[in-house]
Amino acid sequence: MHLPHDSSAIARRHFLKGCPIGLASMALANLEARGGTDRAGDPLSLQPSHHSPRAKSVIYLFMAGGPSQLDLFDRKPDLNRLHGQPIPESFVKGKRFAFMNTFSKERPKLLASPRRFRQNGQSGAWISELLPNIGSVADKLTMIRSMSTNVFNHAPAKMFANTGSPQTGRPSIGSWVTYGLGSPARDLPGFIVLQSGPRGPRGGMPLWGSGFLPSSYQGVPFRSTGDPVLNLSTPAGIDRNSQERVVNTIGGLNRLHLEDQGDPEIAARTASYEMAFRMQVSAPDLIDIGRESKSTLARYGATPGQPSFAANCLLARRLVERGVRFVQLYHADWDHHGGPDINLERGLERVCREIDQPCAALVNDLASRGLLEDTIVVWGGEFGRTPMGEIRETVGRNHHIDAYTMWVAGGGFKPGIQHGETDELGFSVAKDKVHVHDLHATLLHQLGLNHERLTYRFQGRDFRLTDIAGNVVTPILN
Repeated sequence: MHLPHDSSAIARRHFLKGCPIGLASMALANLEARGGTDRAGDPLSLQPSHHSPRAKSVIYLFMAGGPSQLDLFDRKPDLNRLHGQPIPESFVKGKRFAFMNTFSKERPKLLASPRRFRQNGQSGAWISELLPNIGSVADKLTMIRSMSTNVFNHAPAKMFANTGSPQTGRPSIGSWVTYGLGSPARDLPGFIVLQSGPRGPRGGMPLWGSGFLPSSYQGVPFRSTGDPVLNLSTPAGIDRNSQERVVNTIGGLNRLHLEDQGDPEIAARTASYEMAFRMQVSAPDLIDIGRESKSTLARYGATPGQPSFAANCLLARRLVERGVRFVQLYHADWDHHGGPDINLERGLERVCREIDQPCAALVNDLASRGLLEDTIVVWGGEFGRTPMGEIRETVGRNHHIDAYTMWVAGGGFKPGIQHGETDELGFSVAKDKVHVHDLHATLLHQLGLNHERLTYRFQGRDFRLTDIAGNVVTPILN
């Protein structure tokens, strides 16, 4: 038999196309197992949940850098009383920290918080003077004062908080949610990312990437001014009708190719073209927060045309109103080790001013519109800060993974409660520990997904967001 000159390329092509157990066939079979061939044509089509959901969408307010729970939420009179004394050896023996030597004879010294705390609302939640607006909505919040995680350096810790693994290449929580449920938003992506602060979060795009899931499920970064996505606008000289014909023609060709090859990335590419075409109409209206009332803009502290965390919070509300499944806001510069600006004085005060009013406005706005019942709002960072001081140009706190605070609102979480406790110095969890895997399991549960059943086969293994761990934290749920 005569073969063409490049016989190896032809052989590979025929193997992938024709072999019943070929890689493409296996990929298609995996996709069909979750949603059938119809889903291959529309990766974001709505999927049945595992059980009745309490929530439909998530807004995740990620404070990149590690907020100091001891200066914001976890009041510790004993820590203040013992200020300046070396931390007892029993607390730190065998522990490792990112920038602190606990193996020398001179142990790190305890650092009091200079912030005044007050109890808020009927729940009596202790919240720092730096967050008076968040304090005003305390009765709508579920405080988790007993968080713990595994990784103490920023990029891998952010990866762990978002994907359940410190390694790159795993799907983010927003990707898992849109893969599991699809999205009711037909003219917008199911998972959208908004950023604010002086720089992007350490870890970058893998934090909202889809990993080994089809790329339809990755987060799409939006800008808060101009085109939400670069190059979205129709080019000059092209009318919408002719553009629609091109998109439909390309889509038809891609679907023929999908039937032939069975590669889910073909479906993802087709869906992205069609989504971008629809977004040319939907997106400009979405990001125009000037359409909001003056009173709404004032409540958030947002100014049309000026990028800010406040504008992003308002955009997040507009996105979930339009059916977007998962919205994640990253706000940078919470890494307060001690320095000219990254300190517990000016640095912490600045970032608290930037987020305090918008966070409270978002919770209240969702509640007033009846959206908080089925929208989960999550607030927190990749880890917390130590009760020991770290001396640089000024005094700050080091990274801390053993105990920190996050809060949740809406979506069937019990409002006005404080879950978990830390010890007298705020060093370790003393009661009701909640690990990152537990938080992920609980968020998925409220969305109607069983974290043990939401899996994807990759490299011979069924992967899941919570790896081989995670328990639903039922005491914080209604």
